[in-house]
Amino acid sequence: MNKLDQDTLLSTNFFFKDQVSFNRGKVRDIYTIGDKHLVMIASDRISAFDHVLTNPVPFKGQVLNQIASKFLDDTQHIVPNWKIEELDPHVTIGYKCEPYPVEFVVRGYLAGHAWREYSSGKREICGVSLPNGLKENDKLPTPILTPSTKAESGHDLDITKADIIAQRLIKKKDLDKLEKYALELYEYGSKHAEKQGLILVDTKYEFGKKGDTIMLIDEIHTPDSSRYFYKNDYEEIQKKDQQQKQLSKEFVRQWLIAHDFQGLEGQIMPTMPNEFIQQISQRYIELYENITGDKFKKRNYNNVSQTIEERVNEFINTLQE
Repeated sequence: MNKLDQDTLLSTNFFFKDQVSFNRGKVRDIYTIGDKHLVMIASDRISAFDHVLTNPVPFKGQVLNQIASKFLDDTQHIVPNWKIEELDPHVTIGYKCEPYPVEFVVRGYLAGHAWREYSSGKREICGVSLPNGLKENDKLPTPILTPSTKAESGHDLDITKADIIAQRLIKKKDLDKLEKYALELYEYGSKHAEKQGLILVDTKYEFGKKGDTIMLIDEIHTPDSSRYFYKNDYEEIQKKDQQQKQLSKEFVRQWLIAHDFQGLEGQIMPTMPNEFIQQISQRYIELYENITGDKFKKRNYNNVSQTIEERVNEFINTLQE
């Protein structure tokens, strides 16, 4: 086994106390405990173009879990969330919620998918009109909500608020609340990013219901769910029509494209060299320190699976039914 692979958490295969189900996502392993709780383990797997890449990235899962954990704590005044406890650098336990079938993407800048739609000639995204004359990565007149639904395979699909209601995916009363929450969360995230010398370009939020209570679920303001630019040279780069430096997975996608892989049929996934994997790891740590303002403390990977299993089972014993 590669030394780099040893110093990572590639996957888990636990059977915790009171566990009733298990689901392995692209980067997270999710365990259902009884009928009320979830254990979410952020592995060090990395995905791009809807494919899990061959190599895990050291500390990536820790970065995702701890950024999300911090912002879940910091935004409870806006909307309740699913988190109960961060049990381990890679692990959070929380409430099981019934998820809404729509992801709430908030965009403050014309980047990524929105730019590709705009540059193809479209001036309306998810029912929201955009002005003429914008360049890639320009700031939008006001942040916009561009919801999407999960496709059975491949990329998520844009949807308008009118279609969400017409297809009875979400009741209008709930949809109004969810839109308000998403925009308030983005405003909070933007202000926090600005204090740290960053720009929160766009991000996605997922919500669910616990009984009658709407809750924020999954991750928030991580490099896997968000796009960040550096604030200090943003204006100068825009004036020169150059590409913004991103604290996101975009540079991984660019490397894959340069090696003839975009997840298309017949393409062979390249193996990333150790030097590049270490660069990815450093980028994730860089984002952690930039966005939180805290020094990143690398976890000890010795006996990581045993440590997680013991911590989770110990906590499950304390849960009140």
